[in-house]
Amino acid sequence: MIRTVLLAGRAGLHMRAASRIAVAAALLPVPVTVRTPDRPPVRADSVLALLTLGALCGTELILEAYGEGAAESLDRLAGLFATDLDVAGA
Repeated sequence: MIRTVLLAGRAGLHMRAASRIAVAAALLPVPVTVRTPDRPPVRADSVLALLTLGALCGTELILEAYGEGAAESLDRLAGLFATDLDVAGA
């Protein structure tokens, strides 16, 4: 299953945002990978791997997961990527 989302964070995918996403991904029932159209996929549960994407605000991210719980896992992570995680309360 594949889902595409635009990165909403004004500061891009930096350490704090990547950390929040990696923690959420580690709790999911299936592994999720993330890539940009011009980069290979990386594990969503790895902060350092996420940072290698070099994703800026508005970057298209392609999330991929398979197995039982894949749709819910992609919904959860797509929601995080589509949120500006630097805004208070996010």
